Amino acid sequence: MDKSSKKAILALEDGFIFRGRSFGAEGEAFGEIVFNTSLMGYQEILTDPSYKGQMVCMTYPLIGNYGVNKEDVESSRPFVEGFIVKEVSRISSNWRSNEDLGSYLKKNNIVGIEGIDTRRLTKHLREEGAKKGVISTKDMNEDNLVKRAKESPGLEGRDLIKEVMCKSAYDWNSSGKYRVVAVDSGIKYNILRNLAARDCHVRVVPATASKNEILSFKPHGFFLSNGPGDPAALPYIVDTVKSLLGELPIFGICLGHQILGQAFGGKTFKLKFGHHGGNQPVQDLTTRCVHITAQNHGFAVDVDSIPDKSVVLTHVNLNDRTCEGMEHKKIPVFSVQYHPEAAPGPHDASHHFDKFVEMIKENTR
Repeated sequence: MDKSSKKAILALEDGFIFRGRSFGAEGEAFGEIVFNTSLMGYQEILTDPSYKGQMVCMTYPLIGNYGVNKEDVESSRPFVEGFIVKEVSRISSNWRSNEDLGSYLKKNNIVGIEGIDTRRLTKHLREEGAKKGVISTKDMNEDNLVKRAKESPGLEGRDLIKEVMCKSAYDWNSSGKYRVVAVDSGIKYNILRNLAARDCHVRVVPATASKNEILSFKPHGFFLSNGPGDPAALPYIVDTVKSLLGELPIFGICLGHQILGQAFGGKTFKLKFGHHGGNQPVQDLTTRCVHITAQNHGFAVDVDSIPDKSVVLTHVNLNDRTCEGMEHKKIPVFSVQYHPEAAPGPHDASHHFDKFVEMIKENTR
């Protein structure tokens, strides 16, 4: 630990206090605290727009040892509210590295704290659930910080996608054969790379796009992206998706999966501490195979609440048995709760992109 670093405090809404030292930007950051179990991929995690409104605690103890580069970002900038690690490496040992992690966070005004017991924090979140919190290098009054953490906004009921989505439509891989409209609720670049690698010309549109705006591209397929916040706070997207069911093949990932669940008439609910990391076991109920998946979400679909019995459960999480995938048996629509594009994480589930393109091919014959 760099002894010259400024002191910092992490305070949780339930009174848990951790004292450490700051890295990155100085100041204050508020958000729901979650833990991520990935051993690497911190740059992709930082730039995943799904983390808007949250502060991430990394369970792996040493973070930052391979620095930061310009190629591994998953969006235009970091979206985490704050970053929590046991120890940050001041040495960036990788030929691709452009700068160290602390400098990168400082440049992007992200507050970080190191030198705390991240195992204790993770255990607490597992037992008590995700908590609102604050990281501060300015206010050192513990009671005041706990009070301010309690008063800060949580995730439930919040629409955060308007803070992370694109402001206007743009094209990705305009030479692709299959036209796909991707609704940007906080889309990751590697999703777009995976679609482009399968000969898709992707038109990325804001999450507020209307049915007419989507269909004006004359798409062969429709994609629903990941994103932050409470899926129950997005009735405008749910209504748009509902109006498109049966019109063309649809594939949803993460928040897109949750939006589809609501478009089918179902409900979503908040998980105790969510699924965040690259080592989440999911079983495909059709093949009985188990895939190790990358995940980042705090809400889930209550598949039993969906009245349309043509919608079937296809994948389950082996840790808590929650819904990880579903499919409609009469129209070409399916979704998964996890991230088949990885970045970071395993590639076990990348075949879902192949399935989507095969649906498109079948629908265009």
